[in-house]
Amino acid sequence: MVENLNNLVKQNADAVIINNTAIPNERNEEAVQEASSAIENSLKTSLSSGNVKEVANLFNSAGENVASSPVTQEATGNFIDRLQSKFGLNITQAANIANNLIPTVFKKLVQQTSDPADKSFDLQKIFNEVSGGKTDGLNVQGMMNKLKGSMDKDGDGDVDLQDLKAFFTGSGGVVDKVKGLFK
Repeated sequence: MVENLNNLVKQNADAVIINNTAIPNERNEEAVQEASSAIENSLKTSLSSGNVKEVANLFNSAGENVASSPVTQEATGNFIDRLQSKFGLNITQAANIANNLIPTVFKKLVQQTSDPADKSFDLQKIFNEVSGGKTDGLNVQGMMNKLKGSMDKDGDGDVDLQDLKAFFTGSGGVVDKVKGLFK
């Protein structure tokens, strides 16, 4: 996933990193890697702290409103901090770069993950990587399909955010079981 994520960041970094005079050309690759790390770490942190719902909402969003996702906001903030500390950028420069890059990359990541014809990202592999292999053998895609198909927790005839919330927040539910996998 890391290599594919770096490639996805590179594909979207021309205007904000590559052609940006605030980041020296010889450090462009380092800046791309920092953006990738910020994204990966935000996913890892969200899952390890039990915010499975936030990650699920992000990947079920079809790329809509990713900028408002807490996962995206965490990655953006982390990337701003990295740009300031490692590249000496001021807050305005760092925020401009991060706010223009991180949500775009997340949107494309979500879209590519949900596209069955696109094999560059796989939800199972993402979960395995950010959990350090602890979800190996756990059928993440199957869990997502169950969430979509047979989890009408509130009995209203559809599976929506309320059902997902009930599924993850119920006592002894998936969150309690999955939380420990990401520590």
